[in-house]
Amino acid sequence: MADSGSSPNRGVAAFFDLDKTIIASSSALAFGRPLMREGMISRRTAVKSAYAQLVFSLSGADEGRTERLRAEISALCRGWDVAQLRTVVAEALHDVVTPLVYAEAEALIAAHQAQGHDVIVLSAAGEEVVTPIAEMLGADRSVGTRMGIVDGHYSGEIDFYCYGEQKAVAARRLAAEHGYDLAHCHAYSDSSTDVPLLETVGHPHAVNPDRTLRRIATERAWEIHIFDKPVTIRSRMPARADVLTGLGLGLGIAAVAGITAYGMWRRPGTREA
Repeated sequence: MADSGSSPNRGVAAFFDLDKTIIASSSALAFGRPLMREGMISRRTAVKSAYAQLVFSLSGADEGRTERLRAEISALCRGWDVAQLRTVVAEALHDVVTPLVYAEAEALIAAHQAQGHDVIVLSAAGEEVVTPIAEMLGADRSVGTRMGIVDGHYSGEIDFYCYGEQKAVAARRLAAEHGYDLAHCHAYSDSSTDVPLLETVGHPHAVNPDRTLRRIATERAWEIHIFDKPVTIRSRMPARADVLTGLGLGLGIAAVAGITAYGMWRRPGTREA
């Protein structure tokens, strides 16, 4: 463990993005239809949110677009019943989502742990999704997006949006709290929106990078990894009751709307690669 006083690697952490870095798709992709079945979102709302996410993805992640997407998702979630959503998400995790973990990512996590490094998952997905997946992977810590809750319902306010620069903020906070030497830490991500996180550590890694991140990684001589061997983790998923307990209250932002709605908006029979 990185906390061991005898470990020569004390103070080293490996920060991992989740979607498209550890798992081959979106951790929230399957939540759309269950939410529609429960009447929590309409098809019209799903298409509207899907379009916002699509434009955001194709046009780049500047500050203005990020804020507009955040406002769109906050409005969509406002007023949702937390207990109802908790049940929907738990059932989706067990029966529908069953995330696919890249074998290469699993091996990297094991390699870092063997060296005594802490493994930390940072994701814009809701912390109630990120936490059980991170625990299943054996990660030491995780940080996801947190939404405000008032009287058992989402307030529409966002307590912490774990996205872009805020991922770097989370990494620096964890480093201060747990004594990590960021100059010796590693970070892995597929997205150019995570450049602030990658710049925060001494060992940045681009995983299946988007076009912009590939260009930046090449220019800066960052290591580039190609992961293409997802393996099922169903056998490591906790029982449904355990998932319900682990999810706690609330879902968070990106785990509910834009990305999930995009998955519904695609024509029936199509799948994300």
